[in-house]
Amino acid sequence: MTDFHPAMLLIIGALLVPLFRGNAKNWFVIGLPAAAFYLISTLEPSTSLQVHFFGYDLTFLRVDRLSKIFGYIFTLNAFAAFLYAFYLKDNAQHVSALFYVGSALGAVFAGDLVSFYFFWEVMAISSTFLILTRRTKKAMGAGMRYILVHLFGGLCLLAGIVIHISNTGSVAFGAMTQQNPATWLMLIGVLVNAAAPPFSAWLSDAYPEATVTGGVILSAYTTKTAVYTLIRGFPGWEILIVIGCIMTLYGIIYALLENDMRRILAYSIINQVGFMVTGVGIGTIMSLNGAAAHAFAHIIYKALLWMSAGSVLYMTGKSKCTELGGLYKTMPLTLIFGTIGALSISSFPGTSGFTTKSLIIEGSIHEHLFWPWLILEIASAGVFLHAGIKFPYFVFFAKDNGLRPGETNKSMLTAMGLLSFICIFLGVYPKPLYDILPYEMEYYHAYSIAHVTTQLQLLMFSALVFFLFLALLKRTDTIALDTDWFYRKGGRLFYGVMDKGLNTFNSAAEKILVSEFLGGLTGFAKELPARLLAKICWPFWKTAFDAPDKKTINENLLKRAQSGFYPICIMGLFVAIYFGLLFLLYVATLL
Repeated sequence: MTDFHPAMLLIIGALLVPLFRGNAKNWFVIGLPAAAFYLISTLEPSTSLQVHFFGYDLTFLRVDRLSKIFGYIFTLNAFAAFLYAFYLKDNAQHVSALFYVGSALGAVFAGDLVSFYFFWEVMAISSTFLILTRRTKKAMGAGMRYILVHLFGGLCLLAGIVIHISNTGSVAFGAMTQQNPATWLMLIGVLVNAAAPPFSAWLSDAYPEATVTGGVILSAYTTKTAVYTLIRGFPGWEILIVIGCIMTLYGIIYALLENDMRRILAYSIINQVGFMVTGVGIGTIMSLNGAAAHAFAHIIYKALLWMSAGSVLYMTGKSKCTELGGLYKTMPLTLIFGTIGALSISSFPGTSGFTTKSLIIEGSIHEHLFWPWLILEIASAGVFLHAGIKFPYFVFFAKDNGLRPGETNKSMLTAMGLLSFICIFLGVYPKPLYDILPYEMEYYHAYSIAHVTTQLQLLMFSALVFFLFLALLKRTDTIALDTDWFYRKGGRLFYGVMDKGLNTFNSAAEKILVSEFLGGLTGFAKELPARLLAKICWPFWKTAFDAPDKKTINENLLKRAQSGFYPICIMGLFVAIYFGLLFLLYVATLL
C-alpha cells in the first residue's frame, strides 16, 4: 500500500456503491475518504508511481508536502460531507461525489501534465452530476452552462499543455518559469476553475442549484484544486496579485447584492479564493504557505456554512433571504454552527480564518506591497459584512416569516459539529496545520497584540456599518446580473442567428444549387451519352428515317440511342471489327 494511489481508492469505491443497500451504503461511503486519509498519512515524500506511455514517463503519484496538505483536507472534508449526507440513499449523488473527490485527489498527486489533465477533466464531468441530480429545470440549465464553461477552460488548458510539451519535450508538472503563449493558455484554463472574473459567473450560477449535499461537496474541490495548481505551477506571477485583489472585492460586492443565501455563499467563495490567488502572486514562502493554509481552513468553514444553509433548505425548502427569518427559534444548533462558520470566514480571533488569512496579509507587508495589503484589509472587513453578519442575520433572525421547521437531522448536526470543532481548534492552536505547510519557514505567531487589535477594529467597524446601513442592505426579491448574462443572452442570440441565418441559406442553396443547378446537371449528364451517340450515328443512319426535316431526324436518332438500339448495333460492329482484325492477324502469321 506504500505506493497505492489514494484517488483510486475513491474511484474504485464509487463503482461499488450500487452493490450496497441501506445504511451499509452510507457507512461504506463514509469509510472510503477515512481510508484515503490514512493512506495519505502513510505516503512518504518522494514516493512516486510512474507509467511509460507513448514515449513519456507519466507520474500518476507524486508525493510531497504540497500534495499531502491538499490530500489531507480533501479527504477530511469528504468524510464530513458524507457524514452530513448519511440520510441520502441516492446512488447517483454518491457515485458522482466519489468520482469528483477522487479525481481532485488525482489532480493534486499528479506529477505530469498529461495525467493531471486527465483527472482535471474527470473532475469537471463528475461534478456536473451533483448539479443535474437535483432534477429541476434550473438545475438542468445551470448544469449545461457549467459544463460548457469548464469545457472552454479545459480546452485552453489542453492547448497550453500541448504547445508546452511540443516546445520543451517534457511533460513534467512544475513551476512555469517561462511566460509564453503555452503557459498563458494554461493559466487561463486554471483561472476558469478558480472562478476569476470574468469567468466567475459559473460558480454563482451552478452551485446554488446543486443538491443539498452536492453544494457542500462542490464548495471544496474545483476552486481549491485550481489554487493548488497555481501554487505548483505559477508561484510569483505578479498578474495573479491583480487578479486576486479583483476577486476579493468582486465577491464582496455581489454577495452584498444577493438575496439567495446559497448564492451569497457562492460569491464569498470567489472572495476567499481571491486571497489565495493574491498569495500565490506574491510568491514568497510565507504567502505561498498562507495560500495553502487558507485553502485548508476555507474548505472547512465554507463547507460548514454550506451545511448550515443546506440544512435550512432541507427543512424549509426555501433559499431566499426574503422568505426566511426567525429560524433561531426552532433551529438553534444550526444557527450556532453556522455562526461559527461565519466567524471563521470573517477571520475572527479564535477561529481558523484568523490564523491562516493573516499569513497572506503578512506576506504582502513583508514585500512592501501597499495596495495589495490595503485591498486585502478592506476585503477582510467586507467579508464580515456579507458572510459574517448578513448570512446569519437574514436567514435566522430579521423578519419572522412564521417558519417553524424544527431542527435538522442528527447526521447533519454531527457533521456541522465536527467542522465547528476543527474551526475553533485550528483558531486556538494552529501549530498542527503550520507543521504540514508545504514550505519550511519560521513559526508564525498570529496572536500578536497589533494583529488581534487591528482585526477586531476592522470587524467592529464592519458590524457598525452593517447596522447603520441595515435599511439599505435589506433584501428584496430580486436577482443580481453577472457576466453569465452575456452567454445566457448571447447563446440564445447566437442560436437564433444561426438557426435563421443558416436555415435560410440552406433553403436557398437547396432551391438554387440542388433543385435547379444539380437537377439540370443531372439531366444533362443522363442525356449526354445518348446525344453523343446520336451525333456519331447521324452520318450513317440519317437516310433510314423518312422525315421531312433535320429536327425530326435528330429526335428519332436520340430516341434510338436512349432505347439501346444504337449501342447494341455499335457494339456488334466493334465485335465484328475485332474478330476481323484477329482473322487478318492469324492469316499474316501463316504467310
